Amino acid sequence: MSENFFEIQNGNFTASEKNKVNDVNLIIKKQGEIISLLGPSGIGKTTILRTIAGLQKLSKGLINLKGKTLSSPSIHIEPEDRNIALSFQDNSLFPNYSVIDNINFGKKRLNGNSSFLDASEIINILHIEPILKKFPHQISAGEAQRVSLARSLLSKPDLLLLDEPFSNIDQSLKDEIQVSVKKLLKRINLTTIIVTHDSYEAFSMADKCGIILNQKLKQYDVPYNVHHEPNSIEVANFLNKGVFIDVEIIDSECAVHKLKHAELGEIRGKLSNKFPSGSKARLLLQPEDLIHDDQSKLKLEVVDRKFRGTNFIYTLKTKNGEHLPVFVHSHHIHQHEENEKFGVQSPIYIDHLVCF
Repeated sequence: MSENFFEIQNGNFTASEKNKVNDVNLIIKKQGEIISLLGPSGIGKTTILRTIAGLQKLSKGLINLKGKTLSSPSIHIEPEDRNIALSFQDNSLFPNYSVIDNINFGKKRLNGNSSFLDASEIINILHIEPILKKFPHQISAGEAQRVSLARSLLSKPDLLLLDEPFSNIDQSLKDEIQVSVKKLLKRINLTTIIVTHDSYEAFSMADKCGIILNQKLKQYDVPYNVHHEPNSIEVANFLNKGVFIDVEIIDSECAVHKLKHAELGEIRGKLSNKFPSGSKARLLLQPEDLIHDDQSKLKLEVVDRKFRGTNFIYTLKTKNGEHLPVFVHSHHIHQHEENEKFGVQSPIYIDHLVCF
């Protein structure tokens, strides 16, 4: 029997012809890990959660939790016997129960076991105190999400499933709650799978991140690798973290690999994929890869500038029409306007040379 805490082997998850994900292989090795599933809306992420929870049957493959098979073509453990809590994106509260009664309902699922959480602690973390006596129809969608999360946590599940748990929460409160919930999940060692379409949320919350596109789990890795070393053009384009430029591989045999771009010149770094010297490739260029240098002789035209609070994102245009994004700290003394020339440090060095 597998020693992994949770495992999906060659799983097919189907809600409809369009809403399905096939041949999923996913492992959570240790209890307490947080996993995020990231992908566009309607791709089948929620279907995966519903199947893990037992609300839908697995059409192919195997789902194991703590050494026990929950789902296969011949086995289907009922939802109430899985000790898995699923917090839905939409309001799933009991309409005739007050907020506090909805929260306390989680305790009723303990079957005599003591919870590892005190209700007052989770109520405080999720800022639910002012609405405890209200009913679901009297609270906002974001408040309902927090109540549903509190109820799920208090049920002491072996596995917590969260479907877009912060999507309806105001941004001013979202960051604080995300940090608090992550700390709590780690402290109580609660294994969690979070479904989201927000890459920042997926990367900040999770130990590992799965990218779901076109009915497949395309990449499953630590967030740093998913961001810096996407395993396909498809994943890179979905994350929308940069652009692809045409380069030639000058030297792929030495310790520091060398590439060449028609206008940017020599680009150095470590190739993530193997390419023979002399071959052509498409290099992923992310906004943090280029370094602004007012004194550089390599200058490109500014065609756009966006203010992001802590930084600006400049878009630079090459002579052959490529548009390159560049981060510059917002405290940089000189701001560049459109049509101005913008210096880029040369030669260019990029830690991860991601080419396809």
